[in-house]
Amino acid sequence: MALYVLGDTHFSEGVDKPMDIFGGAWTGSRQKLLDGLSVLRPEDTLVLAGDFSWGMNLPEALPDFQLLCGFPGRKLMVKGNHDYWWETVRKMTAFLEGAGVENIYFLHNNCFFYGETALCGSRGWFFDRDDPATAEEKIFKREVLRLEASLKAARSEKPGCDILAFLHYPPVFQDFEAEPITALLKAYGVRHCYYGHLHGPSIRGAFKGMRDGVQYSLISADAIGFKPVLILE
Repeated sequence: MALYVLGDTHFSEGVDKPMDIFGGAWTGSRQKLLDGLSVLRPEDTLVLAGDFSWGMNLPEALPDFQLLCGFPGRKLMVKGNHDYWWETVRKMTAFLEGAGVENIYFLHNNCFFYGETALCGSRGWFFDRDDPATAEEKIFKREVLRLEASLKAARSEKPGCDILAFLHYPPVFQDFEAEPITALLKAYGVRHCYYGHLHGPSIRGAFKGMRDGVQYSLISADAIGFKPVLILE
């Protein structure tokens, strides 16, 4: 029994958008990911921290879900900024059930448990008023509320539990900090926060280490060699 995390797979089984076009580490990334996922066993749990599929809607993303379903174990998904197929949890769950896709669940306004450890998360948002690409305060506030809902669910079900958080966007990057998010992680006693989103040269600016009692780790696929990171056994 093991818990793994992996971000930014960017699968494209149903659309013509292979990641090989970016070259470098992404050359042959599909096979690298399949080789990495081969470690999964039926009793394992894998958290996917966003940007799972390039499909623009659920039917386009279905071949990616089917590919993932071919590997054993429970999979928990966090929304990424490129997961355009994302709908309400009810719609996504019904769609996958109708397609015969099993053991894939969505970490969204809720939490799951791996033994006594709570698995919480949200997409997050990298809000910066000086950057037009990210200056969406309404979205940022909504993501903060979603993360808090997830953390509250964990504390409500098991008040003294250990908590791990999974985000797509980095809560800290270079000299910028999404303080409402990092403050929540600290307030709820999150032990470790895993995040993705950063690729290529931006990986160098990733914050990895301890901050206010929370350990931060980057787990985007190209940053970790396209292999799921083992968290717990």
